[in-house]
Amino acid sequence: MHLQESGEMYLETILILSQKQDYVRAIDVSEEMNYSKPSVSRALKILRENSYINIDKDGHITLTKTGNEVAEKIYERHQVLSEILIRLGVDPEIATEDACRMEHVISDTSFAAIKKSINK
Repeated sequence: MHLQESGEMYLETILILSQKQDYVRAIDVSEEMNYSKPSVSRALKILRENSYINIDKDGHITLTKTGNEVAEKIYERHQVLSEILIRLGVDPEIATEDACRMEHVISDTSFAAIKKSINK
């Protein structure tokens, strides 16, 4: 199943939250993304049904291997694209917002070329 941009955003958010705190709950995702609890519940249900996340009996959310791979890929894109835009003189806040949009649509080929050029 190809994940939509919103699904990628949820996985990235869960990854980031899991790096900052011991466990991640739906309310944490809701607050971080500024989405309503019902919207987050629907999205998490879909992600769980498609094996991107697990939710234990206490409501703690963890990424599956597949979910983690997607989240890491999107997060890396976000970081690299933000850094490039900032280096080009874009205001950090705007760079972060633009990177957030770009990270979902850029092809693997183009992203690899960008990474290769900045690592020279």
